[in-house]
Amino acid sequence: MKYVLLIIPCVLSVWVPLYNSIEPTLAGIPFFFWFLLVLIPVSSIFMWAASRIGGDDA
Repeated sequence: MKYVLLIIPCVLSVWVPLYNSIEPTLAGIPFFFWFLLVLIPVSSIFMWAASRIGGDDA
């Protein structure tokens, strides 16, 4: 399960047709840029959740 949580943000950032558009804009910033900026904290949340679910694998 934890690997799925780690793969989701990677797939979202690599799947360019998902966010390859200018509209809608947010405060004049194209969708492409603010999607990637929002993806940074979202990826951090997914990584945190994966570490909580994963437990101690070391």
